[in-house]
Amino acid sequence: MMNNANQISKQTKLFGFIGEHAGVSRFSTLTNKLAKENVADFMMIPMNIREDDLFFTLANMKQSHVNGAIISNEYVTKAIEVLDSSSGLVKKTGMCDIIFKEGETLRGDVYSTRVLLEKLKDLGLTKIALIGTSSHAKAFALMACGFSVSYFYDNLEELMSFCNEMELSNPDVNRIAHGTSTDLSAFDAVLDFSDLANLDMVEKLAPYSFDMKNTKEYSSLKTRANQLSTTYIGYDDMIDELVNQAYRQIIK
Repeated sequence: MMNNANQISKQTKLFGFIGEHAGVSRFSTLTNKLAKENVADFMMIPMNIREDDLFFTLANMKQSHVNGAIISNEYVTKAIEVLDSSSGLVKKTGMCDIIFKEGETLRGDVYSTRVLLEKLKDLGLTKIALIGTSSHAKAFALMACGFSVSYFYDNLEELMSFCNEMELSNPDVNRIAHGTSTDLSAFDAVLDFSDLANLDMVEKLAPYSFDMKNTKEYSSLKTRANQLSTTYIGYDDMIDELVNQAYRQIIK
């Protein structure tokens, strides 16, 4: 099989891992290790792609031997521009982190939010403070069945619009802004999906803090969690779970 000799045949299922710094991520290595353990004729290829070249790379995938791609966090909202079809979650959130080639078309979906939800469940964290109105926030809000979620952002009008768009019933809406003091210690976990440059207004954090930033992206939540000596979990801290979930969807 391909994985025993690390060779690619005509039958090998190829998948890309696309990111600005894909080569330094462990995603491809761990996925290929998993494929080898399962004796699967599969290989994931790390593809270092600049933002300016993303559309061109994905568009060319339609005529390539690559069967799809995992999209690194920094490009999840940009990848949707080239899709021919997409899941309901992609349409509702405006993000896509996994792409499948079907004939000469590309179909997009979201898988990473499911991993985050499972991680929270495994840790027994149900009372959530969610900061922001981004695509990641939309995905979580749409899938957060069984969680008690309070919503925070510095722009209340935008936050209310977000809640209406997500069709949330009687949401707990709160303003978080510089010049005010916010205590989030009553929550089990804080999820930051905002564009806030820093979280200095947060006086106390929950025991756990999550975002989907990789190690090459600046995380204001990680900075504040370190300052307050609480546990931070980002994309790379969940890499094993992300790899397993992605692999299941690719190989099924």
